[in-house]
Amino acid sequence: MTGRPWNGRRLPVALLGATGSVGQRFVALLADHPWFEIVALCASDRSAGRLYAESARWLQTSPLPASAASMRVLPADPARLPDCPLVFSALDAAVAGEIESAFAGDGRLVVSNSRNHRLEPAVPLVVPEVNADHLELIEVQRRDNPSGGAIVTNPNCSTIGLVLALKPLQDAFGLRAANVVTLQAVSGAGLPGIPSFEILDNVVPHIAGEEEKLEVETGKILGRLGERAIERCPIVISAQCNRVPVIDGHTLCVSVGLEREAAPAAVRDALESFRGEPQALGLPSAPARPVHFLDAPSGPQPRLHRDNDRGMAATVGRLRPCPLLDYKFVVLSHNTLRGAAGGALLLAELVAARGFVPGVEALDRFTPRVG
Repeated sequence: MTGRPWNGRRLPVALLGATGSVGQRFVALLADHPWFEIVALCASDRSAGRLYAESARWLQTSPLPASAASMRVLPADPARLPDCPLVFSALDAAVAGEIESAFAGDGRLVVSNSRNHRLEPAVPLVVPEVNADHLELIEVQRRDNPSGGAIVTNPNCSTIGLVLALKPLQDAFGLRAANVVTLQAVSGAGLPGIPSFEILDNVVPHIAGEEEKLEVETGKILGRLGERAIERCPIVISAQCNRVPVIDGHTLCVSVGLEREAAPAAVRDALESFRGEPQALGLPSAPARPVHFLDAPSGPQPRLHRDNDRGMAATVGRLRPCPLLDYKFVVLSHNTLRGAAGGALLLAELVAARGFVPGVEALDRFTPRVG
């Protein structure tokens, strides 16, 4: 396909894992997207062949888009897909690895929300405002893949909120250490979720693999782009992760050690003034401000602040000196929007804007279509 999807046409895309909770978020967000149009919804063999309305137990607060409801679900097989260069993956990690590799091997650009390929040396792990330059690793993958396909990955939902708060501090003062304690919403466990008897009136102080993801992914995202891989940031991260009875919105209690001394006003200014390439380009899903700062002593709170900037911003509050490190604060981010489907959609917009999608030119700035 040639030309730009924002010049009167939308880019055809496929969605893998379309019936799950993150897949449903993708469907809702893509329904009226100005650049992308869903042409294929893919799921497990038990759903293939059925109408999407029949196979997806729709749990979003917005209505099921009619365009998606009437589509036949396809198996996750690149040979069965229509012609579309861009593929979103909301697959479960148990099956995502081989399937995503198959689509990349077929020449598709895969934007994945799954964990399977995140730490591979040549696979970019990207928060668009934080490390857009890491997308250059796509070309490293293409040197070894004659089809031209590649995989880019969206980080863990908690990692995204953390690095949005850490990156401005890294740029302004340097980082040496961070301690983070998470209070993570039940929607992060996917469908069917956690049994009510286990989570109501309770806090579960263990989420399998979550602490390791936070500690390892953060170092890669904040690292430097090398010739064929990322040189990890040397920051030391200690994470403790808890599941709490909140529907959406992950809360992180963070303490940071800085390399250089900083006054509280300078720390606040670094957070409030932070912008990235999505804001410079005016990408459709980009928040106006990636980080919102609160003065209120009792915020941020999931019910009040998770939808800031359409759920695409991290909200930081309770900034104060830390007696162990330098500063401590609270971060809130929407785990199924910024932390999953919305973050992956913003990543796909950046990939398209940078010209990494086969047949799509790079752009200087997005201008919304009229009508």
